[in-house]
Amino acid sequence: MNAIRLYGRYVGVSLRSQMQYPASFLLTSAGAFAATGVDFLATWALFARFRQVAGWHFGEVALFYSVIGVSFALADGLTRGFDIFGDQFVRTGDFDRLLVRPRSTVLQLLGYELRATRIGRLAQALVVGVVAIRLTGITWHLAPWATLLFAVAGGTALFSGILVLQATLAFWTVESLEIANTLTYGGVEAAQYPLDLYARWFRNFLTFVVPLGCVSYFPVAAVLGKADRTGVPAQLLQLTPALGFVFLGVALWLWRYGVRHYTSTGS
Repeated sequence: MNAIRLYGRYVGVSLRSQMQYPASFLLTSAGAFAATGVDFLATWALFARFRQVAGWHFGEVALFYSVIGVSFALADGLTRGFDIFGDQFVRTGDFDRLLVRPRSTVLQLLGYELRATRIGRLAQALVVGVVAIRLTGITWHLAPWATLLFAVAGGTALFSGILVLQATLAFWTVESLEIANTLTYGGVEAAQYPLDLYARWFRNFLTFVVPLGCVSYFPVAAVLGKADRTGVPAQLLQLTPALGFVFLGVALWLWRYGVRHYTSTGS
């Protein structure tokens, strides 16, 4: 069985197990939808009071919110195995079992659990995206759609890379969660607004260290026709989400380095 078919089997088993308790699934998904919806109300209240912030209007910021929200929901749902790696695999020694199986550890952790309940967060971000599209008044032809889809793909890769790095840290420390949370949940909060609202050092951090701006700010600015505010040549804005895949590649390389230096629990 090839890797794709095996991953499909993993996904099928995960979904069937979660659907054993449909009421729990529906309530958890609805709770995620409501929680993120309340969070977005704060953004709406800000613009209801001030109308615009540094030249950005509500519909435009809602598009930033939607792109980064969809990206994070997909990454969070797909990488459950990496998210709980330190507690569930390293501390318990269960990672040893993955190492003796004739399959990639990355494939096994990706297939550990597909968090279907993240559909609540995903649905909320998509609803905001629909509202943003109606408010911005952009002519939606193939190019804007392609740019946004590429941004979502790059964002999903970037957040997946951050979670892989979180798991990699568990080879050396079991207290890495809060560090990673500043880049995942903190990154989501930061990337929901245009990058030019922040101080220069923070903009540089979100561009060159953890390229969240490259998967949200630059492509969305290109779609909105605000390339002049980014300082990046307009023809390059639509290509910046590729850095999300570069970040994921670096994270996977560090993961392999960590696996080579794993020494088991000794139990």
